[in-house]
Amino acid sequence: MTYEEFRGVHTALITPFTATGEVDEVALARLVEYQIGSGISGLVPCGTTGESPTLTHPEHDRVIELVIEYAAGRVPVIAGTGSNATSEAIRLSLHAEQAGADAVLLVNPYYNKPTQKGLYLHFKAIAEAISLPCILYNIKGRTGVNLETETLTALARDCHNIVAVKEASGDLNQMKDVIAHRRHGFRVLSGDDNMVLDLIEAGGDGVISVASNLFPRLMSTMVAQALAGNRDGSRALGAQLDEFFHSCFLETNPIPIKTAMAMCGWCNEEFRLPMCSLEKEEHRLRLQAAVDKLKSVAPEAFRA
Repeated sequence: MTYEEFRGVHTALITPFTATGEVDEVALARLVEYQIGSGISGLVPCGTTGESPTLTHPEHDRVIELVIEYAAGRVPVIAGTGSNATSEAIRLSLHAEQAGADAVLLVNPYYNKPTQKGLYLHFKAIAEAISLPCILYNIKGRTGVNLETETLTALARDCHNIVAVKEASGDLNQMKDVIAHRRHGFRVLSGDDNMVLDLIEAGGDGVISVASNLFPRLMSTMVAQALAGNRDGSRALGAQLDEFFHSCFLETNPIPIKTAMAMCGWCNEEFRLPMCSLEKEEHRLRLQAAVDKLKSVAPEAFRA
């Protein structure tokens, strides 16, 4: 896999469930086809948006295997294999490699709140256990710890297969600092849809996206225009999508995006506890309005 393939829009896939709570393999296959047919750059199963914390290990392995099978080499599959336990992350990453994934996404260890030394040793141990490219996922709001730029650059220097970062710190200055200090070829991807244009204009490379679950064509076009230097075109699309971006975080991700997908007929509105349906009716109404607003520009998203 070349570094170039880590540019653009990679969708952080939802995991659809049946009405009885199992992984909905038919809906998952349909989603993968929709993504690929809409020009997405890559697929990321079993991330936060895929409700990975509530998947059993056999389910986690199965979802990754299925997405690899359904994608059939047409786009890269970046398997979410991070964990708060290094040994568990290594096991998940080894399975992804054996299953045929193109790369792994490794979230900061959560709840433990390791030191920067601990983060360095954690990610280094995983990178050394596999040969796949590794994308680190920095999201302090979910994990309670920030991967500092000095630690990240040390990992990229010392581990040849640590090749990118998904930056979801929400701090554009930190993202710019990463860009300024990265080695040649190292990719910086946004973890926030509403910040991707700022990131690209600062020298970044794309996004691992929540919104592209429902609107992959619009997201792909927006990011492609930004990467090509068409600021006016990308910003115009960004303005159209902005309300939906914010609606996706009215409540905890992935509750709003999965609800929006269900509104449009892509999946059931089924979650794994402690994730549950939207708490506030006003949020449902705002989400529905944001979705409906895009019907004229993305009719392909509306199956129902």
